[in-house]
Amino acid sequence: MILLTFNIINFEAGTKNSSIISDDERLKITESNTKAILRILDLHDIKASFFVEISIAEKLQNLLKAISAQGHEIAFYNKDSSLEKIDQVKKTIQELLEKQIKGIRQKDNQFSLEALKSIGFNYISNIDHADILFPFKRLKRTSEIIEDNGLSIVPESISPYSQLPYNDFVFQILPMQYYQNMVFETLKNDDFVLVYLESWQFTNLNKYQFKVPFYRRFYLGKKMEDKLEAFLSWINEKELATSRMKDYIF
Repeated sequence: MILLTFNIINFEAGTKNSSIISDDERLKITESNTKAILRILDLHDIKASFFVEISIAEKLQNLLKAISAQGHEIAFYNKDSSLEKIDQVKKTIQELLEKQIKGIRQKDNQFSLEALKSIGFNYISNIDHADILFPFKRLKRTSEIIEDNGLSIVPESISPYSQLPYNDFVFQILPMQYYQNMVFETLKNDDFVLVYLESWQFTNLNKYQFKVPFYRRFYLGKKMEDKLEAFLSWINEKELATSRMKDYIF
């Protein structure tokens, strides 16, 4: 099973030549990038899970309605919000969508299982940093979903052969054929492959003067859209199963 997920977050990189990109402009870029993702998913009739950053969720209500209306899952991504803020936004979005928000993804600031369970989450999908040295940091992995304190903890997927993680950076830099082979081989060994990309990767850097490290400038914007299209076409061609996170877990 392939679990395709997207982190919907504002592009927070600095800018070149002292140019200024306001918070509202950054939000519009995020919305535009997400719509590009939705178009590609709809073209290939594949459903995914969208982890929306807490601080911008209430500002993207029309977008969240569109994501949900197309049959995708809305979950949360916590960057640095308080537990009280997460609880408040969760209630607001659940009322808006008339659906329960079951999942949350964390990276730097992680709340305890007890705290997240207390505000009604059912599963946690924590992720690590994705940078140029990340593939060399971990050689041990678990591929099983763990049940703890009434919550399902979903691990990051790592290839048992190359030891490469299935994060946004690896998807961006690897040749598509190599990536496809990695996924195919992993599925022979594991029950699922959890893939995650980030909305900022679909930003047109020729239009916006963001400062991006050299190793992250490749295959962004339209090229990232093309890579995602190629990946989804391959999934359908090989008749590989895909699922939203909440469906697979429960």
